[in-house]
Amino acid sequence: MLEPEHGPMMQVEHTHTRCWVCVLSCLLLACLYVGSLYVWRSSLPRDHPSMIKRRCASVLLVSALSPAVVKAWMHWADVRVDASVWELMGVRLEGLVPAAVLPLLLTMVHQGVSTQIQLYRKDVFYLGPMVHSAIDNPQGFTGELQSALDFIFTDVQSWRLCVRDAVWLRNQVVAPVTEELVFRGAMLPMLVPCTGPTAAIFTAPLFFGVGMQFLYTTVFGAFTAFIFMRTGHVVGPVLCHSFCNSQGLPDISSALQHPQQSALLFSYLMGVLLFLVLLFPLTDTFFYGAIPVCSLVAPPASAC
Repeated sequence: MLEPEHGPMMQVEHTHTRCWVCVLSCLLLACLYVGSLYVWRSSLPRDHPSMIKRRCASVLLVSALSPAVVKAWMHWADVRVDASVWELMGVRLEGLVPAAVLPLLLTMVHQGVSTQIQLYRKDVFYLGPMVHSAIDNPQGFTGELQSALDFIFTDVQSWRLCVRDAVWLRNQVVAPVTEELVFRGAMLPMLVPCTGPTAAIFTAPLFFGVGMQFLYTTVFGAFTAFIFMRTGHVVGPVLCHSFCNSQGLPDISSALQHPQQSALLFSYLMGVLLFLVLLFPLTDTFFYGAIPVCSLVAPPASAC
């Protein structure tokens, strides 16, 4: 818990100080992260391997510095908790396996599984479009599942090509790890004492969304922030982020033009409903133990 203050006036003053330190710390991290992407002046396109390597090195450096920023914030804001900086940032062992599996399962229920699994891209579908692609596949759902399993477990050559591809490494590894560590793992612990857990979920994505694709990054950032607050782990947001990067955005227009439009739209709706029904059960704190970041706010902490 936060340390008690000595009297009402000191508490108000200290709270304001803590919030200013929090906002400035988050702005510093956001500026360092987003700025590091544009510090390299070059005529090369953003997907050129040399440019990707430079940008990846920059954001990895910022991510490595983020625990130091959180530590400095704890000092200047006089925040004391019985948890390490890494535990507050969601890097811990307790509940690690369910934290990796259950949020990803929740995301896959909503996103569905692509049918046309290609080397560096998976065609995008929600749960409804999974039915769409299965209908178009002569082998149906069995063929879909077999293709996915073959790619994941047996297509060694494809995996080797993937890990050698700079674009794939950026989209599937570096971007999810660095963005979630900085914008969820580092920022949420700093925001929670000032805004509370619920407001922090919707505030943290704004620091990244202002500089990027605002709507998409803000909505998705709020989802991964919710996962972080409910599980106390950063691994779930990282895996969900990587999975969604591989899938992209849903191709609803193709479903609207399909001969079996009604069945596909029903499947879309079922995917959304399943996601909403499973959202809280699969992120119940029963699976994950005590949430370190929740120690930064006085009870009741409804989002934790």
